[in-house]
Amino acid sequence: MTLHTVDVLVIGAGAAGLMCALNAGYRGRNVAVVDMGKKPGRKIIISGGGRCNFTNQSASPENYLCRNPHFVKSALSRYTQYDFIDMVERHAIDYHHKTLGQLFCDNSAHDIVDMLTTECDWAGVAINLQSEVVKVAKTDDGFIVTTTGKDYQCQSLVIASGGLTMPKLGASPIGYKIAEQFGLSVLPTCAALVPFTLHEQDKQRFDGLSGISVDSEVSSIDGTRFRENILFTHRGLSGPAILQISSFWKAGQEVSINLLPEIQLSERLLQARNESPKQALKTALSHLLPKRLIERLYDANELPDKALNQLTHSELNELDDYFHNWKIKPNGTEGYRTAEVTLGGVDTDELSSKTMESKKVPGLFFIGEVADVTGWLGGYNFQWAWSSGWAAGQNA
Repeated sequence: MTLHTVDVLVIGAGAAGLMCALNAGYRGRNVAVVDMGKKPGRKIIISGGGRCNFTNQSASPENYLCRNPHFVKSALSRYTQYDFIDMVERHAIDYHHKTLGQLFCDNSAHDIVDMLTTECDWAGVAINLQSEVVKVAKTDDGFIVTTTGKDYQCQSLVIASGGLTMPKLGASPIGYKIAEQFGLSVLPTCAALVPFTLHEQDKQRFDGLSGISVDSEVSSIDGTRFRENILFTHRGLSGPAILQISSFWKAGQEVSINLLPEIQLSERLLQARNESPKQALKTALSHLLPKRLIERLYDANELPDKALNQLTHSELNELDDYFHNWKIKPNGTEGYRTAEVTLGGVDTDELSSKTMESKKVPGLFFIGEVADVTGWLGGYNFQWAWSSGWAAGQNA
């Protein structure tokens, strides 16, 4: 067996892996990246509708889920969103701001991949694609990694293999298997930032509403809230607010949706009653929410079929509570197939928050989505990839 000797081998040519590789390369390390795909940065390319929401101006530790909430602080503070924006601007990539601090490429997500691979090229990094990892073994002074392409000997091994989301893009549990092989704890994983599916009864109840979007505030049982749109789909509920709350949802729980976050409904209905006493409640509600949604709620006999001047004080209060605290119990989620990220992963208690290196196995690093760090929707997960990749790249 011919061994290709490198200082640093990175498994995974995604956001975190490329970021780590170029930084290690600039330190004068001999770096190789292996990836089972045909192209680097496959998840980057399809992200943000092909425009890549590459970071968020508001990125801070509070925007991340991790069993140890302090773990993300070091990397995020030492390589910030503004450091990455500087790189984007150095490469003359045009970008724009969207709502809630999100930054997107003007042109294409390919611009971000091209930037990273160009930097890797400048740093002397070799990227070897269509190379699947078959075996990893520890040696006295590093690791031997067998792939379907070449066999490598390295001092530092960086696992940037991602999670289980989007299996069509080649998602693999290899990172978790390597962690377990070396005795590291891996926390249970599940799909996150993912649409909800509904029970059959609710699916039928909302059949035909696919495509309707409503500005809402969605809350989980633990009180976490997100204010963005929800979207009815032919399978259930999606939209930014639903994707956000899915990371906090557990099977069997209800979610609460304020369908009118800008309006105090009882006051608005009293005002409408003063102006037009005989107007049907259904008509008044259809001025505030999509008519098709209101019709479905009437079809399910969930609302009184009355004129405004027939409503009692009690009924006004009940309507207020119904629309400001609309409850629905999802059947489940659409799973890894459509999820943005994987919740859970390599336990961060096993890793140095400064370097991303295993505390048990010197020279073994875990970065990006493979670790138990999950960001909110809106560029936060990419920022974790850049920050954790940078941190490992300074030390691998």
